[in-house]
Amino acid sequence: MKNLITRATAHISSLLNSLQVKRFFAVVLVGFLLLTTNVDSGRHTRAVGEQLRQPANQLDSVRPKTTNEWYDEARQTEDAPGERLQNIAEESAKAVKEFGSLYPDTAKRSTNALKDDAAQRDKNS
Repeated sequence: MKNLITRATAHISSLLNSLQVKRFFAVVLVGFLLLTTNVDSGRHTRAVGEQLRQPANQLDSVRPKTTNEWYDEARQTEDAPGERLQNIAEESAKAVKEFGSLYPDTAKRSTNALKDDAAQRDKNS
């Protein structure tokens, strides 16, 4: 009976120790994730809101935006493959140009955020 109680106590003790170790590792992992991720503290929310108010697909009214518009355009140029290829090339060029115009803005905002973060780290050091 004494041996049974001793084994049960040892088992419960080891179980509690393993749970504490698991909790410790969970707390360390969450802390590491929170400290290493770039959490925006509201500095750039205004720019994002302005971007959401003007979706990119509404910038150019000439290009088709929905699948039905693409199908309608394809039906209109069904008998003229040359015209269809020309339309596709023009719309692709516009899309690439539009996408390219978004990149400098994104790069500028990213570098500004990196500079702000570096300045903040230097200030806190």
